[in-house]
Amino acid sequence: MSIVITLTSIVVITVLAWLAGRISSFSFCPICTGVAGTWAWLIVTHLWGYQVDLIIPAMLMGGTVVGVMSKLERFIEPRFVLVWKTAFIVSGFLAVNSLITGRWPMVLLGVVLSLVFTFYFKIRPIKPGEQTSEKIEELKKKMKNCC
Repeated sequence: MSIVITLTSIVVITVLAWLAGRISSFSFCPICTGVAGTWAWLIVTHLWGYQVDLIIPAMLMGGTVVGVMSKLERFIEPRFVLVWKTAFIVSGFLAVNSLITGRWPMVLLGVVLSLVFTFYFKIRPIKPGEQTSEKIEELKKKMKNCC
């Protein structure tokens, strides 16, 4: 029965998020909102003392961590993607597992580590007039072949 409630919640929240997106200028993923909204209310009801099969929000939370990772991947320096993905998944799973088990300091640690890894491996924006090392090497090759 709890899976039926979960799936219904995902659909209802997804539809509401999709409708909200149609009337607002804010852009977000309706299915991501449906999944995250569902695990959020399941965890809150668990914390309020209601019986919740924690396997269900755990599955949804894992999907959220992987979804956030895939959205952020485009901002990561390509040569560090695997290292960043590994660090992000490990710290993200630490955070969501700790949320389920009520270990709040570990939740904070997992979230902070995910953010630190993301900002550390993020592509550094190139300032106007600044050349990347790849561009410099390409120009050197062209100059050698030029004359």
